[in-house]
Amino acid sequence: MDKRIHKLKVNDKNELNILNIGLEIFYNDLRKQGVNAIHVAWKPPVKLEKDIEDILSKVM
Repeated sequence: MDKRIHKLKVNDKNELNILNIGLEIFYNDLRKQGVNAIHVAWKPPVKLEKDIEDILSKVM
């Protein structure tokens, strides 16, 4: 591991914990290295065309 990571104290147990938001590949690689990590499957909201947005708002 990178020596800089060993100098970080992020909790009482001196463990590094990661919250990964977005690309799951980063989370998978962290877990393979034994890092405590949680993954949040987040995507930015889709921007709809105005006419489609109007139709959907009437239907829903």
